[in-house]
Amino acid sequence: MSPKASGVKQITKNRKAYHDYFILETFEAGIELAGTEVKSIRMGNLNLKDSFCSIKNGEIFVYGVHISPYEKGNIFNRDPDRPRRLLMHKREINRLYGKIKQDGLTVIPLSVYLKNSLVKFEVGLARGKKLYDKRDAAAARDANREMDRVIKERNSY
Repeated sequence: MSPKASGVKQITKNRKAYHDYFILETFEAGIELAGTEVKSIRMGNLNLKDSFCSIKNGEIFVYGVHISPYEKGNIFNRDPDRPRRLLMHKREINRLYGKIKQDGLTVIPLSVYLKNSLVKFEVGLARGKKLYDKRDAAAARDANREMDRVIKERNSY
């Protein structure tokens, strides 16, 4: 057996989630996958857009994650859009379930990365943004860009 590779390698990030939600808290979760799905993820064939998590019977599942079929996987490939179980501690799942039911929050996948050769999901406890919140965020981002541009311009003299 060869030793496991160390370090973290980012596979993909759900940028739309940061645009549409306020992220209140983040959690790390493993995921239950088939072998060809792991190979496809390692190649970067993964899409998190419009994905979400749901808790049923004390288990947390992720929906809407598209993992493209592995090109050399033939009969071993699974449905690319099937729901997949996330692996978290029972107390974390129960805590998330309580927050979702009480506060009207949601759980969404934020990123996928390889950690010590294992596929990990970063999921976030999130509250949806209203349209005016999105406008405020865009205005603040534009203001910061403008300030950085002016500062850089003045420092170049």
